[in-house]
Amino acid sequence: MTKIDQIETLILDIPTIRGHVLSMATMRTQTAVLVRVKFSDGSEGIGEGTTIGGLSYGPESPEGIQSAIETYIAPGLLGRNSDDVNGAIQLIDKLVKGNRIAKTAVEIALWDGLGKRLGVPVSQLFGGAVHERLPVAWTLASGNSETDIAEAQQMIETRRHNVFKLKIGKRAVRDDVAHVARIKEAVGDAASVRVDINTAWSLQDARWGLRGLQEAGCELVEQPVPARYRRAMAELTRSYEIAVMADEALNGPEDALEVVTAQAADVFAVKIGQSGGLKRASEVIAIGQAAGLGLYGGTMLETGLSTVAALQLFSTVDDLAWGTELFGPLLLTEDILANPIVYRDFCVEIPHGPGIGATLDPDKIDFFRRDGRRSMKAVAGE
Repeated sequence: MTKIDQIETLILDIPTIRGHVLSMATMRTQTAVLVRVKFSDGSEGIGEGTTIGGLSYGPESPEGIQSAIETYIAPGLLGRNSDDVNGAIQLIDKLVKGNRIAKTAVEIALWDGLGKRLGVPVSQLFGGAVHERLPVAWTLASGNSETDIAEAQQMIETRRHNVFKLKIGKRAVRDDVAHVARIKEAVGDAASVRVDINTAWSLQDARWGLRGLQEAGCELVEQPVPARYRRAMAELTRSYEIAVMADEALNGPEDALEVVTAQAADVFAVKIGQSGGLKRASEVIAIGQAAGLGLYGGTMLETGLSTVAALQLFSTVDDLAWGTELFGPLLLTEDILANPIVYRDFCVEIPHGPGIGATLDPDKIDFFRRDGRRSMKAVAGE
């Protein structure tokens, strides 16, 4: 029986190509926690846990993710059967409450290792891929209308993206709506325009905002109010034709069920990190499918490593009505994969090969690493 022999963690800090403006922070660097799990037969798996904007976005920070893995998750997994991924997930849930991104990083590495040992892509472990490529959106987040318009037009001309999500919520509602309207008017029918408020609006703001966005031709609004305001989300969902998408409100299948019960969304933004891993994300997807909601493959702006893991799962979903936004690697100044993801013809292509289909570039890893590699190893005989 192959066992989990060693678990290593490493933090990377990678600059972004431009400031990425959210309602709560402006990102100029993305920080990722990489996990490498080594198994007793010599095989290994790699994973990633990444959040957005540090603690300003959610309760997990890169440093906290690394600490949760090293202090609580890794000691419980060392010496366990490498192929029992479901058993490992159940154990981790008992050992650690919350900390979904930390759990995701380790789980990706376990699925990656299993896929490599079996010689199959991780998508096969979730029933098999039904897509070779998926539509992919790009986020316009400079905050400047003219800059965003120029960026959007370049993306359309080069056939890289024709779906755009605008990050708004830092300015007055009317100013934000006017900003969106200018961009939609500039791109016209050549592109879909959507917005993400990242919980910044009150219910009163959202009522005005959704009406104005709908009139401007915007198709979808993501998490306009704080995640806990389920009644407000439900009111907005039933009151406007524009689609309302839950994001920060979805932290695993339990939240997904509550959102469905409250009728508090038209669309689920499914993120593997926010869900707590590939398995839990698949459960969120199943709940959305059963409720007849639209699905969208979301991102925490991960590097290529976690992005390919997400693609493995989303490639198995028959109907992603709202596409994906798995563009994280394109926002970074450097790609850490030796075999970068392919983006063309407005789509992202599903990687092939065993496991998640990713190989790290060791030179890039060494260049962006914050500190030395840290690891935990099983004691002989355990």
